[in-house]
Amino acid sequence: DNKKNVDTSMSERSLKPYSFPWENIRKPFEFCQKEEMITLLEPPKTKGGGYNPITDSYHDDMYGEGVICLAVDILPTEFPREASQHFGDILSNFIGCLASTRNWSELPPPLRRACISDEGKLTHLYEYIPRMRNSSPVATLSNPANGVSGGKNCTTLVSLSGHLFDQFLINEALDIIEAAGGSFRLVKCEVGQNANAMSYSELEVGADDVYTLEQIVDSLSSIASNKFGLFNKEKDKISLKVGKLSEGTVEIRNNVAKKPRVLILGAGRVCQPAAELLVSVGRMSSRHVFKTSQQIDDGELEDVQVVIGSLYVKDAEEVIEGIPNTIAVQLDVTDHGRLSKYISDVDVVISLLPASFHLIVANKCIEHKKHLVTASYVDDSMSRLDDKAKSAGITILCEMGLDPGIDHMMAMKMIDQAHSRKGKVRQFVSYCGGLPSPEAANNPLAYKFSWNPAGAIRAGRNSATYKYLGKTVHVDGAKLYDSATRFRIPDLPAFALEYLPNRNSLVYGDLYGINNEASTIFRATLRYEGFSEIMGTLAKIGFFDTEVHPVLKEEQRPTFGAFLSELLKSGDGDLMMNGKEMPLTDEELVRRIVMLGHCKETTTAMNTVKAIRFLGLNEDEEIPLPCRSAFDVACQRMEERLTYSNTEQDMVLLHHEVEVDFPDGRQAENHRATLLEYGRTKDGKMTSAMALTVGVPAAIGALLLLGNKVRTTGVIRPLEPEVYIPALEILQACGIGLMEKVDIVS
Repeated sequence: DNKKNVDTSMSERSLKPYSFPWENIRKPFEFCQKEEMITLLEPPKTKGGGYNPITDSYHDDMYGEGVICLAVDILPTEFPREASQHFGDILSNFIGCLASTRNWSELPPPLRRACISDEGKLTHLYEYIPRMRNSSPVATLSNPANGVSGGKNCTTLVSLSGHLFDQFLINEALDIIEAAGGSFRLVKCEVGQNANAMSYSELEVGADDVYTLEQIVDSLSSIASNKFGLFNKEKDKISLKVGKLSEGTVEIRNNVAKKPRVLILGAGRVCQPAAELLVSVGRMSSRHVFKTSQQIDDGELEDVQVVIGSLYVKDAEEVIEGIPNTIAVQLDVTDHGRLSKYISDVDVVISLLPASFHLIVANKCIEHKKHLVTASYVDDSMSRLDDKAKSAGITILCEMGLDPGIDHMMAMKMIDQAHSRKGKVRQFVSYCGGLPSPEAANNPLAYKFSWNPAGAIRAGRNSATYKYLGKTVHVDGAKLYDSATRFRIPDLPAFALEYLPNRNSLVYGDLYGINNEASTIFRATLRYEGFSEIMGTLAKIGFFDTEVHPVLKEEQRPTFGAFLSELLKSGDGDLMMNGKEMPLTDEELVRRIVMLGHCKETTTAMNTVKAIRFLGLNEDEEIPLPCRSAFDVACQRMEERLTYSNTEQDMVLLHHEVEVDFPDGRQAENHRATLLEYGRTKDGKMTSAMALTVGVPAAIGALLLLGNKVRTTGVIRPLEPEVYIPALEILQACGIGLMEKVDIVS
């Protein structure tokens, strides 16, 4: 209710309203000393305005400088029940951690960042407070040793602006100064008063000599210039202005130290999030993200230079726009000379090319003894390089994407934890799908394509094999859509889903080491409910047939409607009326589809007709000349009509369920882990959830190899703790986190 009485124009100002629901509010807050500034439940609108600490004055409007005061004397019992429920739901997630953790450093990141002091000492994120207080003008008066930058010979004035305190950017700036042997004195400090306002500080930075001071300024300039990347939202930015040195002007020299280099091959959608993560590692505003991983040491957070090679250099140039420390080059991987040149000059290679090119790249990496990361499945040709890679002392880390990739890491974490507790995995079930976000699923199929639909349609025709309650089940590719089963994820009941068996699940029993203990091993693809019955009916009509169709051989092109009528012919007179073909009304289409046995239910036929009309498969427009088969026709229409707009998001949903038995009589447990990720928009550019969840794991693999964290050589998958533990930690720090729950099986 209080918010309704606040002028909405204040959202653009540099002040933030605060509400304090304490009975005796005037004692602890110096800016609440005026009686009329305390508001009551009956008249909730503030009678006062704000407090300006610089002038120690109050103002009676909401437009002055300082802190807006909205102090409300409301007992906790007078809060709305919804507010209590809301705060309780959020806080309950942290109560268990607080109750069971003794060391604040072991708390989850949100609590760790919020912990100001522990056992009487400030935590490291807030150590800047006494450092800045001791260097303030007031402290200088009481202790002259603090003045003139600690008595240093050379000084300069440095102005910093940005989200210095709420994003802890000030810590890195002060660390840089002190690590170089310099000192600082706080000259001025103004703290931003809302989430969008920036803070401003002026520091007099001192050093014993001009060279040391120049290094400090160079380092500060470097962190201020690195503004872009996966983690660098507006709050991560910091700007820097440097005054003249007390001993004259010094030319800033470039840092010539060689940086770690990564070559990314391929400039598709996945490339950008991979490049952004790699270059963000050494940036001040991202260091706290990587420090959350116990496997990455502070000293190893160096700037990484990324070289992006593409057959068309324009594509690579578009990817690197706005990303620092990146270079775009024209590179054809079939040009072995140029490929050798670039691979020999980097430390790690990431291949985001089609899988058919990985073998060429892998052989060159072995030749030059460079690590390689791919997001593709390990095929037989790649497996045969295992011994060569080991002899070269390199790691070829494959299947480092989403599926495969994150699915492996989630699974092995759950399985290894079960085994460490002497448990046996009885059932392993995995579901994964790339889907439109609910608001973008606005068509009869509730599905859209980020890439050419041909691959996705062919995947829906693959046969599948899995183990269920000890029996091997085989599903023929032609019947895959008919095997779809409705499904709800317990913790996400609003999603109306269905799943289809995904290829050969049996191989995962060997990969995960559970073949001899699990009676059920099942992997499936997720779609929204209703997708499979429509796709299955389109398949039976003939739209997914890949043979050249006689009607499409001729130069004179039929219309989409005429071709649909051709596919629905049965050769009898039922489709004729007065010697003429009956018009393709919705009712007629439904009648033909059911009569020809393409589906049993009229409802399914009606939904299929809606999809046909949405895709324009009944329209009078001529079919383009390149379409030679019914499959070509369907792909052409789906690529045209089932694409994402510039404002629409996709979604990735990955869900594992592992049932664990214990031989010592403990109750069986059902472990669940869920990943839900949406596409992200930054600076007007959309990064799809699929690109993010493939590109980021690939980049993490490169980072682990750069940091020598992966000791295993040869061709490997992310199945070992040395890979999946730090990788999942970094994914969590990047905002790609898992929801994990355990239930007792009754």
